[in-house]
Amino acid sequence: MTKTVTVHDAETQLRELLSFAKEGNEVIIINDDKPLARIVPSLSTDRPRVAGLSKRKFWVSDDFDTPLPNEFWMDPK
Repeated sequence: MTKTVTVHDAETQLRELLSFAKEGNEVIIINDDKPLARIVPSLSTDRPRVAGLSKRKFWVSDDFDTPLPNEFWMDPK
């Protein structure tokens, strides 16, 4: 379930909105009828992480940690 509230309402109802999100819901905070932020439930940390689940699904190049050239950092103008 999603609930939409204004910034003012979010400030005055923060505890209730956090409880709402903790139950698995989403809160969208709007300002001038435009979405500004979302409050969503945190990922559960009940299960331990398992190393190696993504093995061979990505790679890192050999030069990953090679310093970048000065041209990358300097403005070319």
